[in-house]
Amino acid sequence: MKFSNLFVPTLKETPKDAEVVSHQLMIRAGLIRKSAAGIYSYLPLGLRVIQKFEAIVREEMNKAGAQEVLLPMVVPGKLWKKSARWDQYGRELLRFTDRKNQDFCLGPTHEEVITELIGSHITSYKQLPINVYQIQTKFRDEIRPRFGVMRSREFVMKDAYSFHETPEDLDLTYEAMHKAYVRIFERCQLRFKVVNADSGSIGGSESAEFMVTADTGEDEILETDSGYAANVEAAETVAIPDPEMEVGQPEAINTPGTKTIDALATFLNKSPETLVKTLIYITDDQEPIMILLRGDHTLNEPKLKNVLNGKGVRPAKEAEIVDICGVTPGFLGPLKTQKPCQVLVDHSVPLNGDLTVGANELDTHIVHVQLSRDCGLTERYDLRNAVPGDESPQGGTYKSTRGIEVGHIFKLGDKYSLAMDKTFLNANGKTAPFIMGCYGIGIGRTVAASIEQCHDEKGIVWPTELAPFHVDVIVAKPKDPEHTAIGDQLYKALLDSQWDTILDDRSDISVGVKFKDAELIGFPVQCVIGKITSETGEVELIKRDTGDRVSVKPDQVLSTINSWLIT
Repeated sequence: MKFSNLFVPTLKETPKDAEVVSHQLMIRAGLIRKSAAGIYSYLPLGLRVIQKFEAIVREEMNKAGAQEVLLPMVVPGKLWKKSARWDQYGRELLRFTDRKNQDFCLGPTHEEVITELIGSHITSYKQLPINVYQIQTKFRDEIRPRFGVMRSREFVMKDAYSFHETPEDLDLTYEAMHKAYVRIFERCQLRFKVVNADSGSIGGSESAEFMVTADTGEDEILETDSGYAANVEAAETVAIPDPEMEVGQPEAINTPGTKTIDALATFLNKSPETLVKTLIYITDDQEPIMILLRGDHTLNEPKLKNVLNGKGVRPAKEAEIVDICGVTPGFLGPLKTQKPCQVLVDHSVPLNGDLTVGANELDTHIVHVQLSRDCGLTERYDLRNAVPGDESPQGGTYKSTRGIEVGHIFKLGDKYSLAMDKTFLNANGKTAPFIMGCYGIGIGRTVAASIEQCHDEKGIVWPTELAPFHVDVIVAKPKDPEHTAIGDQLYKALLDSQWDTILDDRSDISVGVKFKDAELIGFPVQCVIGKITSETGEVELIKRDTGDRVSVKPDQVLSTINSWLIT
């Protein structure tokens, strides 16, 4: 490819609406352009990077025994209704009707489609296991798309789905996919962590996320020196000891205007640790749930759903709270509610401690409350977000890093096969639901995550396997016949040696602009035919990641580049 023929509209200035480095550099380097909120066009250089990553993914998926398919992006609504996710998934699911008034959606994920497909054709355990994958466009109607292609509405994903006779068989494929993912991200020279994760709306019994570490990462990772790591949504906490102590009788006190924990702590001159935060949630079947947390802690909604065996929940509206407790938020508590509700206590709140709770009365709290004595509560649960400094059940204390989720693997079990009534005959001749796993990688997200890790003040620093071109042959004086001839010769030799090479033959710009474009786009090697060539007949090679520079004879260019880029 010659630069003079390439569509690559680079920018000198950083776009005002680009918040993170990857978004800024993908626009400035001419990789993407915005079409609408959360929807982007990939330009030639951006598409080359995407295709290179897809090739790595395909190689490793095929090596792991998966077969490639292509499922429809437009999905019949009846499949999602069959799995009960049509209403559960929320407004991120873009629903529409066709001219026959039939419901459809743009697939944000494809568990329903693949379960229907495989379940309709696989009838015996002898045909299992089977693992299929696709690389395809998805759509999730994000309420606030941001960070460029890292949190977009339309995106490309590799999603794989495996079908098994037994959980033990699933374990084998899950481990094989885990290893394949490690190979994929290692080949991309990414620094990443594999962390325990919550399965979210996908569901299942176990999942793990592959997180590229970056200061700009949306996700918080909690890890210990022992090697345990988890997404903050899945990080477990240790129950504090519940002391045996004598507590005075409950006493209502006037606490005017103290609607927040901080205001109450200041008013009472107490530590937030001794105050109880009360939250009201409503389940999918309209049952109220009261959650009691320590004043300085926050609720972890995925943990709450897990305690409720996967039942969906939402924060109660103010009118619902008043109906249940008789007062607006700020003075809620477990005593004297107007309507009965299930009470769940986080295991950082002592059942036998001396606590302060809301009185369910305006401007009033109750001190000296003992939950075991005054509320009859006997159970505690892990309901809160873990924080740095907390003890981990796996040993050690948590410390925090940031990460970008680029891959997620799940043990789905029989969630979808049961919901969609897809079964086979097992080895005992009995009908059984398929045991499933699913395995996703964000294609564009991984490319963006690579830029978040691999950049400097000049621009992108591509790992070799992802670079749109490996070598940029820069002819400083394209009107000099000798320089042009050397550039053409090196360009052809590098192409013949299987190095993706671009020849910067542009004659209408300065060599300084050529260098800035090369650094901004991030080609791993610049091969410069310029002043040194005129003086000594040598070519200057510049390594993008280290800045190393060497001058070599043209016949030494290939061996030098090989030594730099082949690991």
